[in-house]
Amino acid sequence: MALQILEQNGIFNLHGRLTTATSQSFLNHFKNIITSVNDVTINIDKVSEIDATGMSAIRVLYDNALQYNRNFFIIGNGCKEIYEEFRYTEEAA
Repeated sequence: MALQILEQNGIFNLHGRLTTATSQSFLNHFKNIITSVNDVTINIDKVSEIDATGMSAIRVLYDNALQYNRNFFIIGNGCKEIYEEFRYTEEAA
């Protein structure tokens, strides 16, 4: 299944896999959005798979949010690897 990004009430719901095959379109989708919103909230409830490239794409989105002084939130219960990645990064800082 490809990755779908659906916006509802300012929350971007991800559906499918965030992998090498979909990470560039993920980043392209948020390229212009990040400059026009104050908060970037992605919901990962429906993310069924994420690989190293997908994790890197989320890291790039997070870094872009910081660069544009935007708040960045990840919500939902999908793919616990995402939370682990950010938890270890924050502990190291």
